[in-house]
Amino acid sequence: MAQTILITGSSGTVGTGLTRRLIDDGYTVIPIDIKPCVWDKQIDRRTLRMDLRKPVKSIGRRKKPDMIVHLAANARVHELVVHPQRALDNYLMTHNILEFARQYGIRRILFSSSREIYGESSPGQRRKEANTNVSRIKSPYTASKFSSEALLHAYHACYDVQPVIVRLSNVYGKYDVSERVVPLFIYYALRDRTLTLFGEEKKLDFTYIDDCVDGLVRIVRRFDKVSGNTFNLATGNGERLRDLATWIIRETGSDSKIEIDYKRTGEISRFVADISQARTLLGYNPKVSLKDGVKLAVEWYLRVITQRRIYDLQRRALARWGWQ
Repeated sequence: MAQTILITGSSGTVGTGLTRRLIDDGYTVIPIDIKPCVWDKQIDRRTLRMDLRKPVKSIGRRKKPDMIVHLAANARVHELVVHPQRALDNYLMTHNILEFARQYGIRRILFSSSREIYGESSPGQRRKEANTNVSRIKSPYTASKFSSEALLHAYHACYDVQPVIVRLSNVYGKYDVSERVVPLFIYYALRDRTLTLFGEEKKLDFTYIDDCVDGLVRIVRRFDKVSGNTFNLATGNGERLRDLATWIIRETGSDSKIEIDYKRTGEISRFVADISQARTLLGYNPKVSLKDGVKLAVEWYLRVITQRRIYDLQRRALARWGWQ
């Protein structure tokens, strides 16, 4: 069983949650990120600040990891439509991490992919892991994840790297004050601003951060038994963005209105995951519904946003797109 785990993207939403959980469970964790971890001082002190777009030459005197969990990515679909170069960055980071693993003899690689891989879904359809095709790719972000998955399979065939791929779906909750839809809607609702839905009938599978982390930890613990597999980590339930907006307005006591705009280029309108493989092989059982998760997310947001550095962090994230 892996005892020392290197986590890339450790300062992000999933990275912070997973790093904290593994440390609490007694693992030795080597966090790597280009940014500081603003959520946890202990994680931040341990973090190796590194630009993974460049080859990874050394991790200093840290113990050789038994496993790498590769979460680092530019992870905004619309952002990578506007700035497609950042999709290439995602591929480069995966390549550099795999080269580091090959050169240092690290065989276990857990890679975070995305539900965007599946493309648009039909009403009522639940996507199984095998249900992918390159012709369904709708954005540079999706292409970066699809090609990264292909690269993992290539390194398995050529260099005996043992991969597990997870496809995450709309992870939300703690450790996120970005321009993603949940923290963005909370930010606007608290200011009684209009919540804009990009697409009338968007229906997606949202995953609360604790459920996502639980699924990842289950893979870490069972890695050698499930290597070579791909897993959907989601809830298996589709929720309308209109309902999400309504619940956030209710939880914040807001007077915000809901407005419908056109779907943005590259975005998916429908996705619901089939999580039966994760249930069977991992014992994965997501517990938090979106309605309950919204309440938890609002409670957490209200606790942290009083800190000036967190408030400034979100304002900077929104300002990148001209949102205030």
